Amino acid sequence: MSEEAKVVASREYRISLRRSYWAARTRRAKRAIGIIREFAARHMKAEPGKVRIDPAVNAAVWSRGREAPPRYIDVVVEKREDGVVVVKLKR
Repeated sequence: MSEEAKVVASREYRISLRRSYWAARTRRAKRAIGIIREFAARHMKAEPGKVRIDPAVNAAVWSRGREAPPRYIDVVVEKREDGVVVVKLKR
């Protein structure tokens, strides 16, 4: 098993997912995940392909089904040495 890369920067954010309600009813949770991915990439200066979303964040977005994701989500975003950005749920 390989070691995880060292965390370079870590920040807490409250991400607004209101734009996900602009999508069709059955695509809102998927769009909310996309919004989180874009937000993390923009704020941590990474490419969207290098953003990893923790399963707890995914579960929180999908908790009310695909038609009604939460309006906001509190997360911790970490950037690692290898350039990968990890989005975790704030505890």
